[in-house]
Amino acid sequence: MDDLTKTIVERGDLAHLALFLWASGSSALLVWSLREMARVNRHFNDFVQEIASLNRLFRRED
Repeated sequence: MDDLTKTIVERGDLAHLALFLWASGSSALLVWSLREMARVNRHFNDFVQEIASLNRLFRRED
């Protein structure tokens, strides 16, 4: 067991350790979610741009 964890366990601060682990996990999940949302937004933007270019192409043929 590493020294920091051993010190926390000896002092009875398990609740603080659990809270820290929960907060770290939640923050990591938030960062991952925001990155995924940004990626999906870029893909959707690419899709909309392709639809717009198809619309411009079909308008020219009329």
